[in-house]
Amino acid sequence: MAWVPTARAHGVVGDYIFLEPLVAEDPTPANELDIVQPQWTRTAEGRTFSIGSSIEKVLGTDSEGLPRFSVGGSTSWIYQSPKEGPNEEGFGNLELFAKYAFLIIPAHEFLMSFVVQMQIPAGNPSVEEQQHTSLGPELLWEKALGDLPNLPYIRFLRPFGFQADVGYLPALGGHTSHQLNADQVIEYSLPYLSNSVQDIGLKGPLRDLFLFTEINYSQLVRGPSGETFPNLVATPGIAYVGYRFEVSVGTQIPLNNASVPGTHAAVLGLLDIFYDSIIPQANWKLFGN
Repeated sequence: MAWVPTARAHGVVGDYIFLEPLVAEDPTPANELDIVQPQWTRTAEGRTFSIGSSIEKVLGTDSEGLPRFSVGGSTSWIYQSPKEGPNEEGFGNLELFAKYAFLIIPAHEFLMSFVVQMQIPAGNPSVEEQQHTSLGPELLWEKALGDLPNLPYIRFLRPFGFQADVGYLPALGGHTSHQLNADQVIEYSLPYLSNSVQDIGLKGPLRDLFLFTEINYSQLVRGPSGETFPNLVATPGIAYVGYRFEVSVGTQIPLNNASVPGTHAAVLGLLDIFYDSIIPQANWKLFGN
């Protein structure tokens, strides 16, 4: 009983713990430090390796102690090795965001949040995605199926969870890109299966694993060369979610012809630290319980 209030800032809605996705945005305001996010990709033009990191801090909760408002930022170091031309390396864009969870229904394990995100070209221009500051909105939501009836066969659907986002990031100046993106995550929680549906005898660490697949879409709806074709990939993976951290690994599979040149092979990873479970003093807030 003492674990749930502490873990509320780590993706808990009702009785369901949502994982931190590899590509999609996490809808839940949280105290988290993505200490390392490695990604290796082989494309038609060469290879790219990046190490990202991000931090998020909950600044406000409601009268029931549920996290409602958070802010955060992220950046990454990028190394590009093209087939032609010299190698390039440096830091990419600085991303800042503010997140507000405006609808939480714990009984139905449902949450919706709104994010304002900003990209600032503060790194090496040769590896940055954007050369002008961008600012735009994003809508995020998540829903688990724990409210399904606990009937034979149907109850084994209850560990399924869904997370999604859709965002638009236009540039504030210059003849440059305006990006549209959307993601859908489908996950199956073995902890929820063991604790809330049926204990099938799994032992740690198997008991704490999540199986998931993300569908990731991105497209330049406006840019120097006009509109681009949609980039559509699947990101299947597996995650271990513990009390103090999450470790995830996955790969990417192109789903349409436009995404094949940019995704010949890919490996993604994540080490996410729930820092307020290690340093309780970090759980301070500006308002709320």
